[in-house]
Amino acid sequence: MTRKRWMAGLTLAALALGAWQGPPAMVTSVAGYLPLDGLPSSLSLLPAPPTAGSAAQARDDEANRAALALHGGPRWDLAIQDADLSFPNAAATFSCAVNAPITEAQTPRLYALLRRTVGDLGRAPYAAKSKYMRARPFTVNNQPQCTPALDAALRRDGSYPSGHAAIGWGWGLILTEVAPDRADAILARGRAFTESRAVCNVHWRSDVQEGAVVGTAVVARLHASPAFRADLDAARAEIADARAKGLKPTRDCAQEAARLAAG
Repeated sequence: MTRKRWMAGLTLAALALGAWQGPPAMVTSVAGYLPLDGLPSSLSLLPAPPTAGSAAQARDDEANRAALALHGGPRWDLAIQDADLSFPNAAATFSCAVNAPITEAQTPRLYALLRRTVGDLGRAPYAAKSKYMRARPFTVNNQPQCTPALDAALRRDGSYPSGHAAIGWGWGLILTEVAPDRADAILARGRAFTESRAVCNVHWRSDVQEGAVVGTAVVARLHASPAFRADLDAARAEIADARAKGLKPTRDCAQEAARLAAG
């Protein structure tokens, strides 16, 4: 049986049980660069999530308590913004880190590259998600999470590993190739993006860490795609041109820096 058929069967079975809804529409509506059976297997890559009473779960619990302390503050506000993967909001996430606009009007090739890779980065975590169906922190600690409108959907979606973390860290790696002179700022923003999921109280620390591993694996696979490499080259030239024209980030970078410092 091909991986594509296996995933399709698994999705139908899970839906029949009402336990798992699969990747969200913002992921499945986008065609990635890789075929489904060309994605790295998160189930093969990752260990099982921490179990109750383990030292690893104790570390997750401690990190969760620290994250809950940020609720209602500037870092919480940034986590809410990071949770929104819809475009154009998500495309601007790294605008300050890259020091250039990332918009459909001003940098269309980079905008399209980020949007298309959501399809690859967002799908890859689901083999492990569907296997483990780990409960999310807010369902355990009964504290607020940053996207209450998605409460029901998140309860049906496994916590381990984090799909947002795979996307955010994967984007960070891709953008270091688009703007290598900004690599430190880009990777710092990518890490903060993944950590926003813990601040949101929708993922444990280990979910975030292993989600980043999946994102790294996907980016490695993407380099085997001629279409991806061509779009990456185009995005690199586009950002260089945007800088030459003096185009500025679309986000309030001072506000973003203050929110990051608050975490």
